Amino acid sequence: MIKRSTSATEHAWAALGGDPALAAAVGHHGPPAVLAARLPVREAARSAVAVASLAAAELVAARRGGGPVPAVRVDDGAVATAFVSERHLRVEGRAATAFAPLSRFWHTATGPLRTHANYPHHRARLLAALGVPDDGDEAALTSRVAAALAARDALGAEEDICAAGGIAAAVRTPAEWAAHPQGAAVARHPLLTLERLADGPPRRPAEAPAGRPAEGLRVLDLTRVTAGPVATRTLALLGADVLRIDSPTLPELPEAHDDTGFGKRSATLDLARAADRAVFEELLAAADVVVTGYRPGALDRHGLSPHALAERRPGLVVGQLSAWGAYGPWGGRRGFDSVVQAACGIAVTEAGPDGLPGALPAQALDHCTGYLLAAAVLRAVTASHTMGGARLARLALAQTAAWLTRDVVPDEDGGGGEDGGVDAYEPAAWLAERDGPRGRVRYALPPVAFDGGPRDWDRPPKPLGADAPAWKR
Repeated sequence: MIKRSTSATEHAWAALGGDPALAAAVGHHGPPAVLAARLPVREAARSAVAVASLAAAELVAARRGGGPVPAVRVDDGAVATAFVSERHLRVEGRAATAFAPLSRFWHTATGPLRTHANYPHHRARLLAALGVPDDGDEAALTSRVAAALAARDALGAEEDICAAGGIAAAVRTPAEWAAHPQGAAVARHPLLTLERLADGPPRRPAEAPAGRPAEGLRVLDLTRVTAGPVATRTLALLGADVLRIDSPTLPELPEAHDDTGFGKRSATLDLARAADRAVFEELLAAADVVVTGYRPGALDRHGLSPHALAERRPGLVVGQLSAWGAYGPWGGRRGFDSVVQAACGIAVTEAGPDGLPGALPAQALDHCTGYLLAAAVLRAVTASHTMGGARLARLALAQTAAWLTRDVVPDEDGGGGEDGGVDAYEPAAWLAERDGPRGRVRYALPPVAFDGGPRDWDRPPKPLGADAPAWKR
C-alpha cells in the first residue's frame, strides 16, 4: 500500500525551497518496523531519501524542457538497508570493521565521553592528549586509556583531546546541549541553507537520457568517510561523472571507500605540489559541481573556499558539509556522526535500561545529511539551469541532529521501538552482488528512486587512487 508524504518530507523539501505540491505527492511503502529507536529515525531517513529522489525527478523534468515531474515512491526497506550499508558490505566475503577499539564511550570522573579514533592520525592525537604511549598492545592500551580518562573530568578531556586535533565529545543531555554555545548557535540555523554565490547567465545543458538527470555533470568529490561520499555516490547513480580526489598522504579506510565508491572514479592529488595543483585547477575549470566534506577552513589555505572556487569557475555549484556548522565556537572542530550524537543529547535519549548512553540504529546523521546534500546540489543545479549564477549549499551533521530531535514527527502507525533493537525485516531483497576491481562485492542497493530512474550504479567501486585525475571524454 502506497502512503502519502510525511510532514518530515514536506519540512525538508521546504528547506530546499521546493514546490510544496511536489512533496505532498510523494508516497512511501515497505516494512513497518525499520530503524526502530526512541527518536523518529525511520521518518527522518525516509524523508531525506524522498527529497533526494524528488530533486532528481524535478531535474529530469527541467532537462527535458518541462512537463510532469516523475512520481516518487520511497521504499522503507530500501532506505533501512542503505542506512546500514556498511554492515551489509562484503568484499570477497569479508565484512567491514565497524569501530576501532578506541572509538567508544568511556567513563570519566564526571560522566561519559565519546571518542573517535578509527583513523591512525586521530588515534595518535587522542593518545598524545591523554599522555598514553602506544606500545602496540591493544588490550593493554585500552586499559591505560580507560584509566587516564577515569581520572579526568569529561569536559576537560573533551577540550584537551580536541585541542590536540583529536575527536571527542562529552555526553550531554538535550538540555545541556541547548545551553551550550554551539548548541545554541546550531538552534539558530535551519536544516540547510542554499545561497547564491555570484550572478551569471543560465547554464542550459542538453536533454539528459531518460532517468539520468545528472548525465553530463562533472562533480569534483572532495569528501571522506560517510556523509559527503553518500551524497556524491547518489549523484553518480543519477549519471554524473564523479571524480573523487584524495590526498596521497591522508589515510582512508578501505571499507568506507568501497561502501561509498559505487559509480565513481578515484584519483589522488597532493595540492601542496605545483604539478598536482595545476592538474586540480584544470579539473576545476571544467567542473559543474564541487562537494567538500572537510571541517570549515581546512580547504581555505588551498584557495578552495566556496567563494574562491566560484570566482575561478563561474556558474559552479558548491556543496559544503561539516560536523558542527561553519559558525560558533566549534565551527572549526572535527567531528563524526557518533560524536555529534553524544554531544547533542541523542546518546542520552537513546540510553538503554541501565542508563548507559546509547546510539541510533544507524549512522543516521551521516546518511540523512548525505541524501539531503545530494538533494541540495540537485536543486542548486536546477536553479542554475533556469536562473543562472553560482550557488552554495551548506549542511552540517549537528543541524541534521537538530532536525531529527526537534522537527521530525513520528508517523501515526508507529514503527519505533522502546529500546531500538533489531529491525523486523529481511534485507535480502535490497542487496545485490557483482564482480569488480575489488573482487566480488555484496552491497546495499540505492534507495533513491523515481519513475524511470536507475536502480543500480553503473560500476562497482575501485581502489583508492585507481584512476587518472581527468574527466571522462
